[in-house]
Amino acid sequence: MACQLLFDSVLKMTSEKLIVKTEFYVRNILHNAEGGHDWWHIYRVWQNAKLIAREEKVNLLVVELAALLHDIADSKFHAGDETIGPKLASQFLVSNAVDPETISQVQQIITDISFKSSFSQIKSKSIELHVVQDADRLDAMGAIGIARAFNFGGYKNREIYNPNIPPNFNQTREEYKNSKGPTLNHFYEKLLRLKDLFNTDTGKKLAEHRHEFMVTYLAEFFAEWEVK
Repeated sequence: MACQLLFDSVLKMTSEKLIVKTEFYVRNILHNAEGGHDWWHIYRVWQNAKLIAREEKVNLLVVELAALLHDIADSKFHAGDETIGPKLASQFLVSNAVDPETISQVQQIITDISFKSSFSQIKSKSIELHVVQDADRLDAMGAIGIARAFNFGGYKNREIYNPNIPPNFNQTREEYKNSKGPTLNHFYEKLLRLKDLFNTDTGKKLAEHRHEFMVTYLAEFFAEWEVK
């Protein structure tokens, strides 16, 4: 019993040290990143993932590592290449002697976490993916989601809104990836759809208020646009 307690204590210390090193690595690699996909986005997803994980039976180390590493090389900033993020994550974890099974799980979560995965069947359906995916989707909703959407739109020099360019409600995966439409269209093409895509009970509950906030915001936006 004493040996098991000692082993568990050492394992916990090792995991905590790895999380600290991962946080430092991510902070460094995302220095000067676009404001909607910077360290603070990672931080919020990380905290939300831990919050959701309290209600689920998960491998917490996998959840934390995936949350921290999920956006270190978003394909939007790498010419659409979706392989860079998982590769960088793997290289970092290998350099820190993380076991192959954990690395594989983290890589798969990074591969499958994006909204783009909703356009097709994904390979992984692990509870760890569900937790991190819900945490990431929460950060795309509510007040912060609105701020992130317009920040990215400005970064890409997109129109805020153009009544002559309607949202595309039936986008393919490629159309979604290559969209250059006004930022407000993004609400209808993605953000308002997220509420129905959550995996965990906790995530669904947290998403409700954020969804309603976006609906209220859009009503106000259009009232001001039409000078009502």
